[in-house]
Amino acid sequence: MTVLLADVIAVLEAHYPPRLAESWDSVGLVCGDPADRVGTVLYAVDATEEVVAEAIDMGADLLVVHHPLLLRGVDTVAANTPKGALIHRLVKAGCALFTAHTNADSANPGVSDALADALGVTDTRPLDPIDGPRVDKWVVFTPTSHGNAVRDALFDAGAGAIGNYSRCSWSTRGLGQFLPGVGSTPAIGDHGVLEKVDEDRIEVVAPASKRADMLHAVTRAHPYEEPAIDVFEEVRLPSCTGLGRIGVLDRPTTLREFTRTVRAVLPETVWGVRAAGDPDAEIRTVALCGGAGDGYLSAVTSLGADVYVTSDLRHHVVDEHLRAGGAPVVDVAHWASEWPWCEQARRIVDAEFGDDGGWSSRVSTRRTDPWTVGSVDDRSR
Repeated sequence: MTVLLADVIAVLEAHYPPRLAESWDSVGLVCGDPADRVGTVLYAVDATEEVVAEAIDMGADLLVVHHPLLLRGVDTVAANTPKGALIHRLVKAGCALFTAHTNADSANPGVSDALADALGVTDTRPLDPIDGPRVDKWVVFTPTSHGNAVRDALFDAGAGAIGNYSRCSWSTRGLGQFLPGVGSTPAIGDHGVLEKVDEDRIEVVAPASKRADMLHAVTRAHPYEEPAIDVFEEVRLPSCTGLGRIGVLDRPTTLREFTRTVRAVLPETVWGVRAAGDPDAEIRTVALCGGAGDGYLSAVTSLGADVYVTSDLRHHVVDEHLRAGGAPVVDVAHWASEWPWCEQARRIVDAEFGDDGGWSSRVSTRRTDPWTVGSVDDRSR
């Protein structure tokens, strides 16, 4: 089987939809030809000089990263600029670069799910769920004799999808009546005569974006000159996508022991792992957010979390959070909190193409955390 870059992109974007990316973000293919063949893939958090060299040395056709290489204020990729030089090296080596950033943060599963799996946190849901898409309920009344034709037209126009199920509908039968007036051209009945007809009430759901297509489908398939239609816009319920996660541990532990667990399962960094709060506090419900998540400090307490794991926490923010009675926090290196996602992405793509004889992939173990020098002083012991 020949695997094209376009095929790999399709799999990545199916699991990490670009629509989930924040408006300021830059995700997707950075360089590379979608028509090129792919057989070797490297996964990393950052496209640093060392990671790019690793990708080229292993003969990778594709480098998949979490953090965008080109994001803020980029107006050149000249080879005499730091980022431009990396792009030129990748292009010359025939290695494409693909980014899944905030779309991977909000996806299900995504970055925080990978972190939750590493820490043994289960039964998770988003800290900040994204509302589901706008959906309408269409109710169409049609003569029973035309029920199947109208249903098929609705399905063909995009109605009837509920999760992994298609052509979903609900129907009941009743008695309809109408009085054709002057100027009408009734398909059934005569002017001035009250007509009663056995009719089906057909209910389906459809994306709100399909309203024009749905209306066109009904009017074409329906036998009546004036079809009776009701359209209801449904409430947008929270979805399983969104930033952060909150879940539970299999058994309670203390903040001291939980912090040691976090340190043991995540890759070692100069930043290390540090906690704030009562070391003996009982921990069962865990909130977490891969990457910088100080914006959810107040939310995790209101959601009943016993501890919050995230990155890049600051002195005054944490101090004020604890003074207000907030849950204990565990602060880890930004890179370390997102690194488990690399293996998640690798498994997703390998599940599609791993059986191909020429396929190979791996996760880079190079620490791209920017901090390189530090001291260790474990005061929690």
